[in-house]
Amino acid sequence: MPISLTLTEGVLPKGAEKKAIKRITDAFLHWHGLSGNKVMTPNVTAHLSVLPKGHAFSGGEPLDEGVWIELKTPSFAFTDRKIQKGFFKEATDIIVELSGGKLPRHRIYSNVIHTLDGTWNIDGNAMTNEEIGQTIA
Repeated sequence: MPISLTLTEGVLPKGAEKKAIKRITDAFLHWHGLSGNKVMTPNVTAHLSVLPKGHAFSGGEPLDEGVWIELKTPSFAFTDRKIQKGFFKEATDIIVELSGGKLPRHRIYSNVIHTLDGTWNIDGNAMTNEEIGQTIA
């Protein structure tokens, strides 16, 4: 379940990006009741993109500082409103904290993209939601 963390250069101190990835990954697993799950934990992957100044926009205008958190997940993830609110609050809090409180919350954008049932690949096998549930159980 890839997590994409995109941020503008300098919004987090050097080295804090890795901490953000780890903590957001842990939050995802926690909110879905999967902390320590031997199958799911290594399948929550992430990548980091750092945008140079002048390469981010809001409303078509240059945006000097911002963070984008996007998750791609099977369609059963994030279906509970409590999980949605809890995870995104925690992920936002993590970024605000790691920025030293300098990045305003309204400059942190996040979303989830769901895949079609049966298109999630684990260990080279396209799995349905039911098959994923059986595998992680």
